[in-house]
Amino acid sequence: MSDIIHQTAAQLSQALASKAVSAVEVAQAFIDRAEAVEARVKAFNSRDAEWTLAQAKASDERRAAGGAAGPLDGVPVALKDILAVKDQPLTCSSRMLENFVSPYDAHVTELLKAQGAVLWGRLNMDEFAMGSSTENSAFHTSSNPWNLDCVPGGSSGGSAACVAALEAPLSIGSDTGGSIRQPAAFCGVVGLKPTYGLVSRYGLAAFASSLDQIGPFARTVEDAALLLQAIAGHDRRDSTSYKTKLPDYRAALTEKEGPWTIGVPKECFAEGLDPEIKAAVEDAIAFYEKDGHTVKEVSLPMTEYAIPTYYILATAEASSNLARYDGIRYTHRSKNAKDAVDLYFKSRAEGFGPEVKRRIILGTYVLSSGYYDAYYLRAQKIRTLIREEFMQVFESVDTILTPTTPTPSFKRGEKADPLAMYLNDIYTINVNLAGLPGISVPCGFTSGKLPIGLQLIGKPFAEDELLAVAHRYEQAHEWKDAVAEL
Repeated sequence: MSDIIHQTAAQLSQALASKAVSAVEVAQAFIDRAEAVEARVKAFNSRDAEWTLAQAKASDERRAAGGAAGPLDGVPVALKDILAVKDQPLTCSSRMLENFVSPYDAHVTELLKAQGAVLWGRLNMDEFAMGSSTENSAFHTSSNPWNLDCVPGGSSGGSAACVAALEAPLSIGSDTGGSIRQPAAFCGVVGLKPTYGLVSRYGLAAFASSLDQIGPFARTVEDAALLLQAIAGHDRRDSTSYKTKLPDYRAALTEKEGPWTIGVPKECFAEGLDPEIKAAVEDAIAFYEKDGHTVKEVSLPMTEYAIPTYYILATAEASSNLARYDGIRYTHRSKNAKDAVDLYFKSRAEGFGPEVKRRIILGTYVLSSGYYDAYYLRAQKIRTLIREEFMQVFESVDTILTPTTPTPSFKRGEKADPLAMYLNDIYTINVNLAGLPGISVPCGFTSGKLPIGLQLIGKPFAEDELLAVAHRYEQAHEWKDAVAEL
C-alpha cells in the first residue's frame, strides 16, 4: 500500500482488514514521517518508536491468529500529554511533572489498548491545558503546519498539529473551554468535544473538573466518529460518567439524512469577527439552505457573560485541583528549601509556569472568604442561565452553527495580553459551560492560506446527529483533501 500517511484512519482500517498492509508498515510510515517533519512542527513531547512498533507487531500477530480486536486494531493514535499511559511519561507540559512516569492507564487508554489501537507518542500542550496557543508549554512551542511561524492553537495544539502534519492519523485531546475545537480550526482538521460525561475523565490530569472533556482529532468526520466510538462509554471510576446506550456513530453519518433545522446565533456575527471567517461561515450557511435544510436566526444573549463566568469557575477549580502538586509526593521538589514550609513554596514557584500561577492566584481569590458569594456563587448561577438558554433554543432547532474562532491562527508572541488570548475562545467556552457537544470542521482558508473552522453544536448526547450534520457539509466540499506542505 503506497502513501500510507495520506490515508484516513477509516481507509487504514480497511487496508489492515484486507491485509493490503501490515500494522508494522503503518506504524513505521508514521514514525518515518515524524522523523522527517517533527523538527519543524514540534507536536510531540516524547516518542517511543520501539514501544510503538512492538504494539504494531502484536496487532499483526493478533490478526494472523484469527481476528482483530476492533476497527482501530493496528491504527496509530497519539495522545495529549495529559492522559495517563502506564510506564510512559505524563508531564502535562510542566516542569512540575517533568520526570513523572504514569503507574496506570487512563480509562481512554485502556479502551484503546483493548481495541488494538497502536499508541504513538505524547503530544505537546499548554501547561496543564491552560492556554489557547500551546505557547505556555514548559518545553517548547509547537508550530502550525500551515504556517510554521503561527501557533497551532491550544491547549491541544500538539494533538491538532500532529494530525495536520500527517504524523498520526488520529489523536486525542482534552477540551475545557475550546481546547479541541480551536486548535482543530487553526490547523484545518476535525475536532470533536463530546457531551460532558460521555467519555470518562479517569486518568486525565484535571484542570477544571466540571468542564474538562476528552475528545478526538481526525482528518475527517468519519474518522472522528470511529475514534469516538472507541473511547465513549460508562466508567464506574468517574462519578460524572453517564450510563447510556451508545449509538453507532459511524453508521449515523449516512443513516441520518435530515432535513435539519439549524440555528445561527446573531451574537456570533457581531464586531470582532474576522471578515474572511465571516464570509466562509456564511457560505456554509448558504450551503445548508441550498441542501434543503431550514436555517433560522436565534439569540443567545448570555454569550457575552461566558468568558468572565468561565474564568471564575475554571480558575476556582484549577486552584483546588493543582493544590496536590506540592513537592512532597511525586512532583518537582525544590533543592533550595530550608524547611518543610519553604519546600512547599519553592517547589510550586519553580514547578509552575506564569499562566498556571496566574490562574491559581485568581482561583484562590474568587474562592476566598468574603468573595465566594460575589464571584463564584454568582458565576454558578450565570452558568445555569447559559445552559437554560441553550435548552430553550434547542426546542426549535436541531443544531446550532457558529464560527469556531473569531480570528485565524496568529503568529507566536503576537498575543502577549492574557485577556486578548482568552477572547480567542469566545465561541467555544459557552458550550463547555452548558456541557454540550461541539465539533469544528474545516470550512475554507484565508487569503494567507490559514485554515478556517466551522463550529456545530448539538443537543446533549446527540453526537450521532451532530456528526451527521458535519459529515453532510464535509462531503460536499474539498477542504478535507487539503494537506499542509512541509
